[in-house]
Amino acid sequence: MKIWIAAFLGIVTAILTDYFRWRTPHQFVRNFNQSYDYIIVGGGASGLVLANRLSEDADVTVLLLEAGNSESEKAVYDIPYNAPKAQMTEADWIYRTVPQRHAHFAMKDRVGIWPQGKGLGGSTLLNGLAYVRGSRHDYDAWAANGCEGWSYDEILPYFLKSEDMRETDGFDKEYHSRGGPIAVSDSTKSELAGVYFEAAKEIGFKVHDCNGNNGIQDGFCRAWAIIGGGQRCNAAKGFLQPILGRKNLHVAIQSHVTKVNIENKRAVGVEFVQQGRKKSVAARREVILNGGSIGSAQILMLSGVGPKDHLTELGIPVVADLPVGAVLRDHMMFFVKADIEKPVSYTSAKVFTPINWLKYYLFGTGLLTSSAAIESQAFIRTEPDRKTPDIQFTLVSSLEEHGDSYCTL
Repeated sequence: MKIWIAAFLGIVTAILTDYFRWRTPHQFVRNFNQSYDYIIVGGGASGLVLANRLSEDADVTVLLLEAGNSESEKAVYDIPYNAPKAQMTEADWIYRTVPQRHAHFAMKDRVGIWPQGKGLGGSTLLNGLAYVRGSRHDYDAWAANGCEGWSYDEILPYFLKSEDMRETDGFDKEYHSRGGPIAVSDSTKSELAGVYFEAAKEIGFKVHDCNGNNGIQDGFCRAWAIIGGGQRCNAAKGFLQPILGRKNLHVAIQSHVTKVNIENKRAVGVEFVQQGRKKSVAARREVILNGGSIGSAQILMLSGVGPKDHLTELGIPVVADLPVGAVLRDHMMFFVKADIEKPVSYTSAKVFTPINWLKYYLFGTGLLTSSAAIESQAFIRTEPDRKTPDIQFTLVSSLEEHGDSYCTL
């Protein structure tokens, strides 16, 4: 009985600690300075990194504006297994595409749903937690095409600086590090990952660390995820929470930027709406847009930067006639089911048990710490002469409501 009482008190303490971690009243501002050196629009991953780094200089002032809320409004989404449940919530912009001619045949009116994070942490609040750096060839190609400083060898030190690898083995140690703001763990919990790897080897694929191997992704790898202590390690936890006490950094939530004020082709401030009130603030040095692929393009066009014909049609004065948003590309995703006979898949009955809740809240372990049942990843080239993989497999073990075990690719 004493053990269960102690466990109960431990869970209550963990929940209350989680609930109150962001609740101190001084952390988010509603009264603003007239101007700041830097105004950062958007509290996603890149915006939070910039807020962290820029505010290291005590001689500059930084304002971060986020349209959403604090990342801890729904702590249930910190549970890795609950990752899919965070979509279509208040933490999601719930963007929808226009009807498609050649895609989304299974969707109503051929309209696709495009999840994007809304809140401090951005899409790290609701993504599948996968920690995938990308291919060396992509970084080197960007550098070769004029993106100075973006080669793989130049970017790797920043990956190492940001990472806190929580595992002791199973990864390429030369390409990982400890002590950074973003925790990385292996979320594999069932025996299916081993089955996938054996099958991959049988047909000639390499099994390795897709974030190591000198940046060459090709092959199968374990399911590395942004998980620390059993919880989702979103960008707000890693880059913002530790520095909220800095006096030169102001963070405002529920502050939706609607326009960048531009004078003589220079951004001089922004306009935003907070709790139904329109406000404005000036920037002495820079306005930095980090609203995501959709949000940043929208703000630019509302500010008069975009395709002339489109802006004129909407009655927006043209500041610069530029093809904003014209090169946006989405990637396709499809599911393949494979039936298995052995009952090793994840099920709600297997995951959401009292013992797993105890493991999660007391020790940060158990099936709830799996990133949505993702068992492994694979990166494949469909043509031998391609320099980079063009297909990514996400191998998942789960169970549909009608009772068939399956893995999705």
